[in-house]
Amino acid sequence: MTALTLSTAAAPGLRADAIVIGIAKGTKGPIVAPGAEAVDEAYEGRLAAVLETLGASGAEGEVTKLPAPAGFKAPLVLAVGLGAEPEKDAGFDAEALRRAAGVAARTLTGSKKAAFALPVTDADEIGAIAEGVVLGAYSFDAYKQTGPGNGAKAKNAKAPLAEAALLGGKPRDAVHKAALLRAAAVGEELNRARDLINMPPNDLDPQAFAALAQTAAKEHGIKVQVLDDKALAKGGYGGILGVGSGSASTPRLVKLSYTSAKATKHLAFVGKGITYDSGGISLKPAGHNETMKCDMSGAAAVFAAVVAAARLGLEVNVTGWLALAENMPSGSATRPGDVLRMYSGKTVEVLNTDAEGRLVLADALWAASEEKPDAIVDVATLTGAMMLALGSRTFGIMANDDAFRSALHEAAEEVGEPAWPMPLPEHLRKGMDSTVADIANMGERMGGGLVAGLFLREFVGEGITWAHLDIAGPAFNEGGPFGYTPKGGTGTAVRTLVRLAELTAAGDLG
Repeated sequence: MTALTLSTAAAPGLRADAIVIGIAKGTKGPIVAPGAEAVDEAYEGRLAAVLETLGASGAEGEVTKLPAPAGFKAPLVLAVGLGAEPEKDAGFDAEALRRAAGVAARTLTGSKKAAFALPVTDADEIGAIAEGVVLGAYSFDAYKQTGPGNGAKAKNAKAPLAEAALLGGKPRDAVHKAALLRAAAVGEELNRARDLINMPPNDLDPQAFAALAQTAAKEHGIKVQVLDDKALAKGGYGGILGVGSGSASTPRLVKLSYTSAKATKHLAFVGKGITYDSGGISLKPAGHNETMKCDMSGAAAVFAAVVAAARLGLEVNVTGWLALAENMPSGSATRPGDVLRMYSGKTVEVLNTDAEGRLVLADALWAASEEKPDAIVDVATLTGAMMLALGSRTFGIMANDDAFRSALHEAAEEVGEPAWPMPLPEHLRKGMDSTVADIANMGERMGGGLVAGLFLREFVGEGITWAHLDIAGPAFNEGGPFGYTPKGGTGTAVRTLVRLAELTAAGDLG
């Protein structure tokens, strides 16, 4: 992980591989952002003109390199675009700083140290820059080697940026230090989720995932309980068992409990953890299998959020439920037409075995409901329909309480995770009526993401506030990296869950 430090040093005298500055897109060309005054002065006030000559405009994500001025101990100035110039007396948006820092950190892969001279006026900006650095410096190289089995790193592999000094931050200021520590904890746990999502399914089956959760729980003082296939059968968890019945890797239900002596509220997070999704007997068509290792992104997000809450010492009790199974076709797999008896006692007619996420979540939701938390949030790469509705960078939020849905939406937007509130239309419920069971796992094709939400609502205990995050779009980035988001697993929803826990601990959610 990239080491983060605060520094009051002036940019010219700081020993580093690069000085990172920000430029904004003004109406008449690029504008040097606050924080880079010393650099601009060394260019005799002509830094913006020099950058424009080099083709820079200040657009978001743009990177321009130029030699550092004479007298600087760093050899390179890296100018990164912040986007549009803010209105008069308004500072730069936290997300713009987060993305710019992420782009810079990724660009400086292989460097030992960089000084970030981006706009800093308060602790929130320090936190945004620090978080962007940690997330932008992420790489997943565990499986890259020069040759089979020789253990050597790839010839072209470069280590992530080793250290980032945030100029303008005060090392002895308690608020600044707290912002830095929070950014490190949240960023590192989000990167833990990314690692899990990127792991190949032959190394991350339900048992391996559960073992990793146990190790992390022990390290951070989190109580953990793992139900294996025998315990699931004894307990009547028909949904999880039904989904996992076709695989040689047996399912698991993991419960992670972080408690605070000062807590007055209890949150439950439930994550879909399908470590590989073939579709089961309702096999996915060619071209739809290659990224299905990411179908456990919801469980990864829940896992990371619980550990982050523990690391931050939040004054709220947080329970994470990881519903882990591998969905495979075999002679023992659940068939379309089978009826499963869920943990709640309700029966489900399985019309499509590729609608499996809602089955494992249903059991975990009912288990979470038994503890009567103040609120439950489930997270899942649940439906392709949500991707069709919202694209690849925005997740949908459904809930049984409009105020809670709005609060989650605001929390997501605040931390830089694009989200959108979605309805739960009652007329779609009828499409899941079954002639042989209490409910079917499929309904109308149109509005399929909303149908899935309505199905999950059936397994939430009466009177419990609940929300469902369908992260199918942004959970796995199949395109090129952007901002602080890498190619592959993104760790989306981790920051939203952590922010919800922080707001709950502070009493800001009622």
